[in-house]
Formats: sequence, C-alpha cells, structure tokens
Amino acid sequence: MGSIPPLPGLVSTMVETPRLKTHVLLRGPSDGVPVLLIHGNASSNTFWEETMLALPDGFRAIAPDLRGYGDTEDKLVDATRGCMDWVDDLLGLMDLLGYARFHAAGHSLGGSVVWAMLAAAPERIHTATVIAPGSPFGFGGTKDILGTPCAPDFAGSGAGIVNPEFARLIAEGYRGSEFQAAPRNVMNSFYWKPPFRHPREEALLSGVLSEKIGPDKYPGDAEPSPHWPGVAPGKWGPANAISPKYVGDSVQRMLSAPSKPPILWVRGSDDPIVGDMSLFNMGTLGKLGVVPGWPGDEVHPPQPMVGQTRYVLEQYRANGGSFREEVIPDTGHSPHMEKPHIFNPLFHAHLQSV
Repeated sequence: MGSIPPLPGLVSTMVETPRLKTHVLLRGPSDGVPVLLIHGNASSNTFWEETMLALPDGFRAIAPDLRGYGDTEDKLVDATRGCMDWVDDLLGLMDLLGYARFHAAGHSLGGSVVWAMLAAAPERIHTATVIAPGSPFGFGGTKDILGTPCAPDFAGSGAGIVNPEFARLIAEGYRGSEFQAAPRNVMNSFYWKPPFRHPREEALLSGVLSEKIGPDKYPGDAEPSPHWPGVAPGKWGPANAISPKYVGDSVQRMLSAPSKPPILWVRGSDDPIVGDMSLFNMGTLGKLGVVPGWPGDEVHPPQPMVGQTRYVLEQYRANGGSFREEVIPDTGHSPHMEKPHIFNPLFHAHLQSV
C-alpha cells in the first residue's frame, strides 16, 4: 500500500522487479488492454487517479510511481542515461506484470519518458499519448527547432536551474502557502491555470511532497559553466536526466525506428511550464529580466519547446508515423486534470483507434 489513500475503485500495491520495488496504482481487469500512465516531475501516480477511473471498460490502468518519486523504492536516477533508467524500470514492470505490448501515456516529464520509450522499444507500444510533454530534445539549453545547444556544455539546463527553495520546502514537507516557492503555490500557480483548484488538492500536494530530495536526487548536482547562466548539468537526478546533454540520439532513433505507434499530443493553450516562452526556462527568464546577465536572443533565446515538439512529430510523420495535436483552450499544464471532459474523449478514442 502507498502512503496516499487512493480513490475508491483503485488498488494500491507494491511490485518488485529485478530493478526496484515499484509502487503501482491499478484499475480494471487483469486481462484488460494495458494502459501505462507515467506521471511528471514533482508529482506522483496520484495525479492519474481520475483518468484511471474514467477509462472505458476492458482497459487495465497501470500507474507507477517513478524512481525518485512517491512510494517507489528510493534508488538514484543516473542522469547520464537520459530517461533510460525510467524506461528500463517501466519495461521491467510491464514484463513482470505479463504485458508484452501496451498503450503508453506520459504527462510533462512523463512525456519525456515516452519519447525515450519510443526510441528504445516502440514495438511494445500500441499507441502513445503525450500530455504537455517536455521537448524531445530535452528541457532547457537549446535555441531553435532543431535542438541546437546554446552552449557546448548545455548551460541553462539540468539541476542548476531548479529553484533551491522549492526543493528545500519539499524536503521539509511544507504544506503552507507563506512562501512564493511553496509547493502548494507552485502547484496552483503553474500546474494548472488559475483560478482552477483541484478538489483533491491535499492528496495531490502529498504527491508533490513525495519527491526524493538531495544533491544526487532532486534537484541533483550541477557543474559551474563559463557560459550564461553559469551552470551546466551534473550527473544525477531527474532534472539532469531531462537535460538535452543526455538525450543523445534518442530523437534520431525514434524517427528511424521501423515501428511507429500513433501519437496523440495534447497541450493546454496557456501552459506556463512547457511552451515557447516557458517561465521555467532560463532564456525566457533572462529575456524578461528576471535572471541577470542575459546574453540576448542570438546566444540564449527562450527555448521553442512547442516548435521543437511539432518539428520532431512532423519528421515522425514524414518517416511513416502519425500524430495528432490537440490544443485545449483556457488550460494550463495539466489538461487531463483541468478539462477531463475534453481530454478523456480524445484519449479514449486514441486508445480505441488500433
């Protein structure tokens, strides 16, 4: 059992694989069509509960806590492998559960994990759904739709760009709202578009506070850089794992793979976290004058995250795959939670399309 009581109709259990003990929420018949649901950063599988309960009959929802989050065994994320620690964990979980093929859906950082899975094991995926995903080229430190790095050491990405106050307050289990970087305030200001407040705010906040904190966990380690803003990625933890430094050739592998599951890309029109002017991106913050010393658009512009994702997906289609982009209006970073009446029909139709 996990530490956060799930909604009625969901089963909370621990599953031990050869890699780690994983906390998983389950719903639906064990012989149903499996749907793997991958949560984002500073969250947990709790963020999937309503989506799980809304799935049509005949589907088996499987929502694990990723390594580094929730009630899953506390093992380090080797960021030099990009998202592959998570991919290997999840494939091992699906192996143990007996699912050779499955649908995969990822939100935010979970979308970055889906990109890596489409590069590593696309033949196992029926359909892929990415909800407000990180760019396929990684988060931070790139300047154009081709994912060109702003600096040779990928300065402006990784753990060094994380607000240390946010991480410190998570470590303290802080549930108040006195500080700007309080996890509750960050969730309600950025995870969805205000004035939306989720009815399960306390359980979701517990999910945010479940992230493992430390110099080799979250936010992770950083390296000094001679390039603005002065920090480059380290080697440990989730923030470094999604740096473009460690994405490697995953985009090219995804594009060249013979198996190309259909992709549904859903995003909110007003997402402040993943967007072409992301408020979590150093280029944006420099341009807005929040981070001093910005070297200008030619050197370190705001990362065109949406443009990069669309470019990669258009290449995916040109190489024999298919994708559909859906923009949900008046919505922030979590369309599946903010506007389930719009998201669920899109998601269910995609699951039933193959």
